[in-house]
Amino acid sequence: MPKFAANLTMLFNEVGFLDRFEAAADAGFKGVEYLFPYAFRKDELAEKLDRYGLTQVLHNLPAGNWDAGERGIACDPTRVGEFQDGVGRAIEYAQALGCRQVNCLAGKTPAGVDAGRVRETFIENLRFAAGELKGAGIRLLVEPINTYDIPGFYLNRTAQAAEILEAVGSDNLFIQYDIYHAQRMEGELANTIKRFLPQIAHIQLADNPGRNEPGTGEINWRYLFDFIDRSGYEGWIGCEYKPAATTREGLGWIEALTR
Repeated sequence: MPKFAANLTMLFNEVGFLDRFEAAADAGFKGVEYLFPYAFRKDELAEKLDRYGLTQVLHNLPAGNWDAGERGIACDPTRVGEFQDGVGRAIEYAQALGCRQVNCLAGKTPAGVDAGRVRETFIENLRFAAGELKGAGIRLLVEPINTYDIPGFYLNRTAQAAEILEAVGSDNLFIQYDIYHAQRMEGELANTIKRFLPQIAHIQLADNPGRNEPGTGEINWRYLFDFIDRSGYEGWIGCEYKPAATTREGLGWIEALTR
């Protein structure tokens, strides 16, 4: 069975963020991920991980002003300095938390900028980040995100991500494959995972429509999880979904897998 990590940005919202580590451990999770650690002190997050025996699986690079609707700055040629500063900050947190991989959100395509310049900015930023993170022993991921939820998001298909990886030319850059986003943009989940498996370092999940827990939508999860197991994927799968009711009430899908 796959290794599931609780996404603490999405799950256990019944309690405050720092209490979600305990809630995740009590629910049986061994790994956690979340969007950003930067609003909290490194030591208090590390203490939570240690106290509850949890592995920090993933967090994102700083992604601009999230509350104002920004969803990454990596493809914006006017913010390269800010992006590079964010890489350094992400490394500090990842090292303190024992996190071995971080994700880069490309961001929305900036208005009025030549498409070639946007692409080249993204490639150069990834090349810089991949090198800096490799020196710290941390993998860099990039995540395609659907353009229904985030209109204008620059990186939105798996094949596009693979092409960007090739252009960057780093052995420290991988794909974060989010099943929910992929289902909305392209479908063909099993075949796409099989095709790009050597480049996929992390998987996330949610059902569609609704972005709720597995079993609430159209995806055949039993088949897909069995397929992922047979594929030889050994990484974590992050549970990045919106519980349809409470988090604990919606965890029956994990229990069903073990029957």
